[in-house]
Amino acid sequence: MARGLIFLVEEAEEGGYTARALGESIYTQADTWEELRDAVQDATRCHFDEKDKPSLLRLHFVREEVLAA
Repeated sequence: MARGLIFLVEEAEEGGYTARALGESIYTQADTWEELRDAVQDATRCHFDEKDKPSLLRLHFVREEVLAA
């Protein structure tokens, strides 16, 4: 079975996106979705040895919106 890593992605207050890995000390940010995808891949490569790196990366986008009742 392929070993995967899930990143929780949120919109940053100042614009752009942030991503943090669940269960690992990996955090990155970028201005656009495309840049974030590259940043997540780069951060993962830097964090793991080649033999230990996950084969799948999942970006789980979370958007919170507060509405008046």
